[in-house]
Amino acid sequence: MNRENEALLVGRVAKGDRAAFALLLQAHQQPLIRYARRMLSDSSGADDIVQETFIRLWTRAGSFNSSSARLTTWLHNIAHNLCIDSFRRNARLSFTGEEVVTEVSDVGPESGLEATEKSDLVRSALQKLPERQRSALLMCHYQGLSNREAANILDVSVDALESLLARARRRLKEELLSNDES
Repeated sequence: MNRENEALLVGRVAKGDRAAFALLLQAHQQPLIRYARRMLSDSSGADDIVQETFIRLWTRAGSFNSSSARLTTWLHNIAHNLCIDSFRRNARLSFTGEEVVTEVSDVGPESGLEATEKSDLVRSALQKLPERQRSALLMCHYQGLSNREAANILDVSVDALESLLARARRRLKEELLSNDES
């Protein structure tokens, strides 16, 4: 769906058009669920965050400005802020690692076990990252947002985001290498 079509649909949502809302929900729900589940270890909490994100789309569609951000950026910003609020309430933020689990149906049992072990190591290393580094990495690498979009969501400059990404990658590498030596 292109930016102009989304802007028209959001305008229709602002006027109470349920069909337009359903189309936007269908287009954006799964990426937001993946993001929230990666940020939080509690999948029902992540589902609640996505639900609240879409409630805000429904109630605040009139405040969306398509000339300043893509809809996916606006929705990820809402979801990100809700994840941070949840983290502050619960004093925890973790990474589920669902996206790093390799599909094992096409490989033998030894390869499947090795993939699971690697997935566990990556998940553990990601959980040790500070929240802002983890958020930057998740948004850019797993969610496919541009550096500019992720920087807007995190309310930092693109240079600061790139610094967060570099530190996150360096810390991940160090953590994974220290696990290999163990």
